[in-house]
Amino acid sequence: MYPPRFNYESPKSLAEAISLLTAGGGEAKVLAGGQSLVPMLKLRFASPEMLVDINNIPGLNYVRRDADGSIHIGALCRHEDLEKSEVIAEHQPTIAAAAPLVADPIVRTRGTFVGSVCHADPQGDWSATMIALDGHIVAQGPNGKRNIPARDFVTGPFQNALAFDEIAIEAVIPAPKGDVHGGYLKLERRVGDFATAAVAVAVETSGGKVIRAGIALTGVGGRTINANVAADSLVGSALTIESIARAGELAAAAAEPRSDHRGSASYKRHIVSTFLTRILNNISESTVKAA
Repeated sequence: MYPPRFNYESPKSLAEAISLLTAGGGEAKVLAGGQSLVPMLKLRFASPEMLVDINNIPGLNYVRRDADGSIHIGALCRHEDLEKSEVIAEHQPTIAAAAPLVADPIVRTRGTFVGSVCHADPQGDWSATMIALDGHIVAQGPNGKRNIPARDFVTGPFQNALAFDEIAIEAVIPAPKGDVHGGYLKLERRVGDFATAAVAVAVETSGGKVIRAGIALTGVGGRTINANVAADSLVGSALTIESIARAGELAAAAAEPRSDHRGSASYKRHIVSTFLTRILNNISESTVKAA
């Protein structure tokens, strides 16, 4: 199937892109990597009157760590860039663990981190990492910039908090207040498939105790799930067999899976608990070795 006709624009600046979106009155879509948008166009799940291609706007392809320890990911940073980034490998284990599991190598060369978060697919990988890391999206529109917390950014399946005349220009991971640990595990039927169930974990420790934790779930509900109750249960003490098991139970309870051809709801909850337990056990072992 071919997409319906649309106008194509390739602005050379953010100001020009925002002006085009404003003129589009909600009937325009931003094109970055196109790995989600183009298939939706071909299937006619989306039929915008205009595509605004931001690939010729300079200064949007970056991943950097600022002096304060925060990590910034530009709107044109590809999945592959994160997979190969020394900054991510050294400072951000949650993203480092997820990067090679996103789609397949071909998609990773073109798809973008920020675009994937904006796509808001309930089975997408990056929204979960952003929620677990308590990150935020920087949106820019006619009235300037605003920060949107990741936990509030996805408003529903394939829906986000951007206004029609705003562009998500970067994702920001805040500076940690302790030692950084994390992981991402994903169950897929084959390489490159969407997640049957996936778990993103980010933990910060100090003095052997957890001072911050984030847990998010993918593929087990109509949206990315913030398992904040499970995460909060870890804060204030060291990771133990008991606290890890309890977090696994709470995360499984937070999941909202449906039984389908990929597995029963109870099976998916079991996977959530198993993956979280596995990641936390690995973190516990690494903190013991470092002590």
